Amino acid sequence: MSQYFWPESFRINEIARDIKARGHEVEVLTGKPNYPEGRFYTGYNAWTISKEFWQDIPIMRIPILARGGGGAIKLLLNYVSFIASGLLFAPWLVRKKNYDVIFVYGVSPIFQAVPASFLGWLKSIPVALWVQDLWPQSAEATGYVKSPFLLKLLEKFVQFTYAHTDLLLVQSEAFIEPVMKLANNIPIAYYPNSVEKEFYSPQAISAPYIESLQSGFTVLFAGNVGAAQAMETIVAAAEKLQTYSEVSIVMLGSGSKSDWVAEKIIEKKLTNLYLEGRFPVETMPILMRQASALMVTLTGQPIFELTVPNKIQAYLAVGKPVIACLNGEGARIVAEAKAGVVVRAEDGEGLANAIVKLYKMSAPEREQMGVNGRAYFKQHFDEEMLTTELIQHFEKLTLR
Repeated sequence: MSQYFWPESFRINEIARDIKARGHEVEVLTGKPNYPEGRFYTGYNAWTISKEFWQDIPIMRIPILARGGGGAIKLLLNYVSFIASGLLFAPWLVRKKNYDVIFVYGVSPIFQAVPASFLGWLKSIPVALWVQDLWPQSAEATGYVKSPFLLKLLEKFVQFTYAHTDLLLVQSEAFIEPVMKLANNIPIAYYPNSVEKEFYSPQAISAPYIESLQSGFTVLFAGNVGAAQAMETIVAAAEKLQTYSEVSIVMLGSGSKSDWVAEKIIEKKLTNLYLEGRFPVETMPILMRQASALMVTLTGQPIFELTVPNKIQAYLAVGKPVIACLNGEGARIVAEAKAGVVVRAEDGEGLANAIVKLYKMSAPEREQMGVNGRAYFKQHFDEEMLTTELIQHFEKLTLR
């Protein structure tokens, strides 16, 4: 059960596909795709219940309101609509079906687990929740909730959500302690993200031609162009780098700050910063390999010190040097892997200096960073290894 699923680009897509490939039966209950643009993808609408197949996996889609252009009210309605729709329609959709485990992909909001827990209670099925974001910390960090009273209320809801699961999996080791404080003795296990094999095993598929990636020393940022990703820091670094004519920053993705970045490129006359928009996820490994280095940024909010952005696994798997402008767990992994250069969060000048440092390195030095990153990925985040581990978690739940 996940609010987000194919054709939206989330890790849960590959998880479902890989479990299916191991010979298990998988069904997905999700909403209508509208992330990240906030508009429904072609062929989908808010109000109908629909069924379709992807990779031979049945998908049941329940009514949901689109998230809109980033406003807090529409986003809240998007979250609440999935929860309400799940409680109302999910029991009817699966009324004649039996399952061994309900698995919840717990990106924000964590409360999407509530209808899954209700189903689990109705049908006496164990529920496993994979915690991708910490709540209520995420709501505070993004600025959507500032009231101490509301944050405390959200904390109580999180406690309620955790208490009605049978297993909590966390994507970062640093999540264990804060989740444990709210988990009421529910078992917790570390289960990190991985990426599909295309990131570490090049495939013979065509990719779009992006001129800004074709010459000079290119630093690629891939993913959500949002407030959490510290766009101000990237713009500040681009300003500092304008004297280096060979160096450029290329951004592939979109999000709530896309228009802001586009305005800053014009306002500050940044000829070294390119906002190229979104591209199909299957082309990303090829596009990443065309870059000289790969960049990940986050703001300095305390919650992000505990988070490991999924793009770090993707960057390590691709085998390119990583520039990590963030604090905490993500920075620790890049440093421990000896896969690139680490800069403290929101340090625009430091980010520019790190890019220059990589630019001035010899090609063999940069290549060794990429080799180190791939080796670390295979040891800690290998997709096959983690799929086996997840199935073992499910099997233990069925024996309880």
